[in-house]
Amino acid sequence: MRDLAGGFGHLLAGQRWVFRNGRWLGFGLLPGLLTLVLYAGALVGLGYGADDLTAWATPFADGWGSPWLGLFRGFLTALVFCLGLFIAVITFTAVTLLIGQPFYESLSEQVDRSVGGEAPESGLPLARELWISARDSVKVLVRVLLYGIVLFALGFIPVVGQTVIPAIGFCVSGYFLTEELTAVALQRREVELKDRLALLRGRRAMVLGFGIPLVLAFLVPLVAVFLMPGAVAGATLMVRELRGEDEEQAEGDGAEDSDGRTPQEHPGRPGHPAPPAPQQPSPYAGPYAAGPRHPAPQQNPYAQ
Repeated sequence: MRDLAGGFGHLLAGQRWVFRNGRWLGFGLLPGLLTLVLYAGALVGLGYGADDLTAWATPFADGWGSPWLGLFRGFLTALVFCLGLFIAVITFTAVTLLIGQPFYESLSEQVDRSVGGEAPESGLPLARELWISARDSVKVLVRVLLYGIVLFALGFIPVVGQTVIPAIGFCVSGYFLTEELTAVALQRREVELKDRLALLRGRRAMVLGFGIPLVLAFLVPLVAVFLMPGAVAGATLMVRELRGEDEEQAEGDGAEDSDGRTPQEHPGRPGHPAPPAPQQPSPYAGPYAAGPRHPAPQQNPYAQ
C-alpha cells in the first residue's frame, strides 16, 4: 500500500511542479494538443464505422431473428469501440512523446535540475533519440496489443468479462502508460527497454499507483492534454526514487572528500562556514633560552 500511495504521490508532485512553473506547462501542452486532434478524428471515424465492421465480421449471424441479431452485434460494436479506445489510451502517450520528444526531454531535465542539481544527458543526436523512442514504443505496443487481444477474447465470458476483465485492462493500461512516461527520463540515463521493464517490475505497486489514476483521467476528453506535462514531471521524480538517486545524493552530502573531510568541514563549501583560521603567534613573544626557572645565585666577589 505504501508503494501504491507513493506512485500516486509522484503523479500529484509532478502536477504541482508544472503548475508552479507555468512556462513549462505551456511548453508541454503543444504536443498533446496536436496528438489530441489526430486521435479525435480517428475515434470519430471508428464510431461511425464500427457497425459496418461488426456486420462484415459476423456474416453467419445475418439470418438471426430479432432481438438476438441486434443484441449480438450491438455488444460486438461496443467491444470494438472499447478496444479502439483502449489502444488509443495506450498509444496516445507514445505518439505524444514521439511528437514532443524535444519538449518533454527539456522538461524532464529541468525537473532533475530543480531537485538534484544535475540532469543526466544521453548525448545522442535528436534523430537517434527519435529512432530509439519510436523503436521502443513499437515494442511496447506489440505487448499491449497481445494483452488487448487476450482481454478482448475474455470479455465474452459472462459476468467475468464485464467486471474482472475491464479492471485487469485498466491495470495493464496503467502499467504500460507509466513505462512510456518514465522512458523520457530513463532514456536520458541510457537505460535500455529490457532494463526499464525490469526496473518497473520490481515496484509494480508504485507503477500502478502512478498509472491507473492517469488512465482513468485520460478517459475524460481534453484531460490527457493538460495532464501530460505534469505526468512527465512526475515520472521523472519516480525514476529518481526507483533508481535510488535521491538516497545517493543524500549520502553524498555527508560523504568525505578525497582529503578526508566531510562537506561540512570543507572550507568554502556553500552553506557551511569555513573553519577558523589558525591563531598567529603573539608579536611580543620572543624566543627564550631554555633553562632553570630561577637563576642560580652568583658568588659575592668581596666576600672573604
